[in-house]
Amino acid sequence: MFTLRGTWMRGGTSKCWLFNAVDIDPYVAGAGGLDNILTAAFGSGDPRQLDGVGGGSSTTSKAAIVRRSTVPDIDVDYLFAQVAIDDRTVEWGSNCGNCATAIGLYAVQAGLVAIDDTLTIVRMRNQNTGAVLRAEIATPGGHVPTEGSASVPGTPALGVPVGLTFTGLDADRTTLLPTGQAVNRIELGSNMYRGTFVRAGAPAALFDATDLGLTGAEDNATIADRLPTLIALRREAALLMGLARPTDPITHAIPKVGIVGPPTDYRTATGSLVRAEDYDVSVRMMSMMAPHPAIGLTSAVAVAAAVTVSGGTVATNARIGWPGSLRIGTAAGVLDVDYTLDPHGILQTVTLHRAVRRIATADLFVAISASALVGAGA
Repeated sequence: MFTLRGTWMRGGTSKCWLFNAVDIDPYVAGAGGLDNILTAAFGSGDPRQLDGVGGGSSTTSKAAIVRRSTVPDIDVDYLFAQVAIDDRTVEWGSNCGNCATAIGLYAVQAGLVAIDDTLTIVRMRNQNTGAVLRAEIATPGGHVPTEGSASVPGTPALGVPVGLTFTGLDADRTTLLPTGQAVNRIELGSNMYRGTFVRAGAPAALFDATDLGLTGAEDNATIADRLPTLIALRREAALLMGLARPTDPITHAIPKVGIVGPPTDYRTATGSLVRAEDYDVSVRMMSMMAPHPAIGLTSAVAVAAAVTVSGGTVATNARIGWPGSLRIGTAAGVLDVDYTLDPHGILQTVTLHRAVRRIATADLFVAISASALVGAGA
């Protein structure tokens, strides 16, 4: 057993344990790798994660290792971990925008960046994907915020306002569309499903809701009934997007999978009425093996990228109110997204606004089992 210092943060609608690299690096070799450390700390292998700090859901079983960067024009590097719940594995192939907003505030509060007298900008690089992001935190008079009054759909909790911008998205259509097609068709049994596959924020496959007999504005209980189909579609999309080979094990992290539909009146998970005129496109996403309670920020970036693809599933369903802004109707409410395009209509940046709060700083007592060490060859 060893003691590991960590910081527990809520970023938007996710909770993430953040570990400074100087605290966790010394234990990696002796524990048989990061996977062993994180699954032990989170209590994975138990659906309730009872013997660890995991929350028993995909949005509360996340971690990141944060370090000062040696890359020019980057302040911090971070390695994002989606820690599995039922089994002792970790997905390393993606990013989490909600956790990135928490990392931005963490970097300010932990003294990893110089504090500006008005607005502190934290330039971050996600080591999983190479994505570069920019977090903006108001620091008037050089004051480091610890609480705030910002809110986001999906939780009544308030927090420090953090603006998160995904940069470097201005790739050509070939890079954005891994299959080269605005619409891809997947046949399962006797049914055909149309999806737009993009690489932006996170690899994502966004299917037309009507092909699943839905509108895209259903509650998550209804979406859960379609999970077997959506899981099968994710596997086929992963193969078409070049994210997996037929002989590879099935992963439940990427691509992100969702359904899209036109705006229509619906009620959120808390019963609030959302009118069709108050948003632009309906989106319901999966998160690992369950409907996402809202939408991950990397998925929101993918939706914003897909809306620029003429003839794609998102573009044909969206009713854009004004250029440069997209209002996404999710199960938790409406998420506002700001984006910029280059003169050729290619997506350049996406900005989202979240609320972040530090919940705790704690010493975790991590016990690595003998079987885990044997399995890791330690």
